[in-house]
Amino acid sequence: MAKIKSNNFLDTVNDVFIDARKAGVIHLYAEDESFSGRTLQIHNKKLFHFGTTGYLGLEQDARLKKAAINAITKYGTQFPLSKSYISHPLYNILEQLIREMYGTNIIITKNSTLGHLGVIPSAVNDQDAIILDHQVHWSVQSAAKTLKSRSVTIEMIRHNNLQMLEDKIKALSSKHKRIWYMVDGIYSMYGDYAPIKELLELCNKYPQLFLYCDDVHGMSWIGKKGTGFVLSQLNELPENILIFGTLSKTFGASGAFLACSDTKMYQRIKTFGGPLTFSAQLEPASVGAAIASARIHLSPEIYTLQSELKDRIDLFNDLLSHTDLPLVHENNSPVFYIGTGMPKTGYNFVNRLMNEGFFVNLGLFPAVPVKNTGVRITISRHNQKEEIKSLVEAMVYHFPKALADTNTTKKSVFSAFKIATPSLTDTESLSTLSVQMVDTIKKIQKEEWNALLGKHGIFDWDGLLFLENVFNNNAAKEHNWKFYYFIIRDAKNKPILATFFTFNIWKEDMLASEKVSIKLEAQRVKNPYLYTSYVLSMGSLFTEGQHYYFDKTHPKSKLAFNMMFQKLEGLDVEFNPSMLVLRDFEIDADLNQKFHQQGFIKTNMPDSCIIENLAWKSTDEYIATLSSRNRRHFRKDILPFESCFEITIKSELNSQELFDLYELYENVRKNNRGLNTFSFPIKMLKNMSNHPNWEFIILSLKKELNSQNNHPVGVMFCYKNGNYSYTPAFVGLNYKYLKKYQIYRQLLFQTIKRAGELHFKNINFGMTAAFEKKKLGAKITSKIAYIQAKDNFSMEMMDAISNEDSY
Repeated sequence: MAKIKSNNFLDTVNDVFIDARKAGVIHLYAEDESFSGRTLQIHNKKLFHFGTTGYLGLEQDARLKKAAINAITKYGTQFPLSKSYISHPLYNILEQLIREMYGTNIIITKNSTLGHLGVIPSAVNDQDAIILDHQVHWSVQSAAKTLKSRSVTIEMIRHNNLQMLEDKIKALSSKHKRIWYMVDGIYSMYGDYAPIKELLELCNKYPQLFLYCDDVHGMSWIGKKGTGFVLSQLNELPENILIFGTLSKTFGASGAFLACSDTKMYQRIKTFGGPLTFSAQLEPASVGAAIASARIHLSPEIYTLQSELKDRIDLFNDLLSHTDLPLVHENNSPVFYIGTGMPKTGYNFVNRLMNEGFFVNLGLFPAVPVKNTGVRITISRHNQKEEIKSLVEAMVYHFPKALADTNTTKKSVFSAFKIATPSLTDTESLSTLSVQMVDTIKKIQKEEWNALLGKHGIFDWDGLLFLENVFNNNAAKEHNWKFYYFIIRDAKNKPILATFFTFNIWKEDMLASEKVSIKLEAQRVKNPYLYTSYVLSMGSLFTEGQHYYFDKTHPKSKLAFNMMFQKLEGLDVEFNPSMLVLRDFEIDADLNQKFHQQGFIKTNMPDSCIIENLAWKSTDEYIATLSSRNRRHFRKDILPFESCFEITIKSELNSQELFDLYELYENVRKNNRGLNTFSFPIKMLKNMSNHPNWEFIILSLKKELNSQNNHPVGVMFCYKNGNYSYTPAFVGLNYKYLKKYQIYRQLLFQTIKRAGELHFKNINFGMTAAFEKKKLGAKITSKIAYIQAKDNFSMEMMDAISNEDSY
């Protein structure tokens, strides 16, 4: 199989967002003439507001509004001057009040995103290293990645994985002065916490460890003087912890701030902190409102507000505890996440709740993995108890209906979030369709399979039996694959859909750049299974082409499509693969939308190459079918070298030949880090040699050109698929002679020549080297793959390595 090229990240996000916008769940406009905080008007309908981050409701407090108005009246709408020169009078008051809240040095910033961009490059030295929790907020990750230009080491760990964190600390400690671990205090999607107390223990154990905590979602609703979750876990703020707080969200105003106990670091950041120096300062209205809010925080009233919010959170938690809704993380924060799994289920559920009169947010990619789509609900003081109860009742009623509408089951949703599954009553939709799912091709009639899929490459019935025999009972785990075959039929036993999947271990960087694979292979010398995981994939790593039959014209085609995914969910639950991959699709807007709604992300594959309607009579007549430019290429780079080789076609190999050809195959695999796979077992060649459908096109240099070495210098491993197609599956090369004798190009030509002599009309040249194959008459077709990952960690990790020269 050829390398799957990652789609441009923004293109993927754009596709997901367009789908969600079409579903009517994002990019909406409120229509209210004024806000109370309790409701929103959308599409001429009043909805109870369960999507705010103003948890205490201070943004509607009359004192904050009055202070903002007074500030505009006194100082205007803005003070258009950098703070490096002078700040307007209200700034000093605000800084003093926030300092009184936190008891330490404070720096006010325009917002948290600009604040991170100003603080992180100033706080982190070139001798330091950064470890990112892979769920830390995008604004923190984005600011940290600017330090790659300074060769600062940046690594990533799985969410809240303390063992992985400690392993990274140990690995980095001898090379770096400080090690920064960057986290959110409260994570904005699931409402779960950073394990601050456990992190403090690690700080005591490893003095190099410093914490950078974005606590904007932990502000105000918890902690002494409303100073947030992180400080609530500390007796005081130590010098090795920086806290970023917000003046917006639940604080009720606008802006952000840094709390820093290290006076020397504070002075350095304040003196020159990038956007802190060059960005405009907060508008007088924002500062005025923030001053009013800070005074509330410094008064006993803050504890009354916190208590009132807590009552509502406790009520919501109690109501949820009596349901079987998939609450992803049980906590006492104002943020709750009800998993829906697939995006299409999330769209349906959100629309149902909006129709019932409740506004909630959809959590979707890239904030969460595609298959971890869900409904994000926030509780605020604006929410009254009766509407909280009504929301839970509406969710209990509509959640199973949303599942049914989108052919999803509770079991699959709970599995996607690794939640303990309650007693469920899901049943598959009764239909007139039947599903045959078996674990060996021997349980499927040869004639039926070949009629559906037997004309494509190596996955006719005989080819699949060959693969089952090769990838079974081997010593290395990467050489053992599981096979699953699906045929979905209608009531008359007519097939509507057929395909096959393999379950096996992949190198996670197989989908990454060559640069990433080269770096990881250096580490795999000591740990061969570093960054590897099990994948359930349509087709196999051995095969290329259209791995499915699908009758789109059948009236039950949509149901068949959904039934296949129900069966895949069962395998997903049984084996828990890190990824589910659907591959080798041509561009199809309808299928693209269906797969997105099922939780898959589109990626571009290399172009597919095929020669069709080959009518071989002679080399001269073949050359005549090429373009004038390609004829020149053939006569210059291929034809003159044909006489340099002894060309042998063999169907059986002796032991020396097996060794030589396997070595040539391994040369190519090891040299092609753009497609970084595990090796195939050597018994693959032994089985090929004993199989009537396989043959080997072997090139050896003539003795006068290479008298000291009579071993082959090139080989093409070719599969004969009945009378339908000739498939050069793999190539082996001696790189010492590759360029001098144009070995690869010669093998391509000899493959075409051999296919013509055997009267094959089609040659499945597969992927990679499309430019070379096109020059010999191959037709090029764009291909698409769809990936559903359990989390975004591997994707983000590979991206981090790709851009980190000091990794």
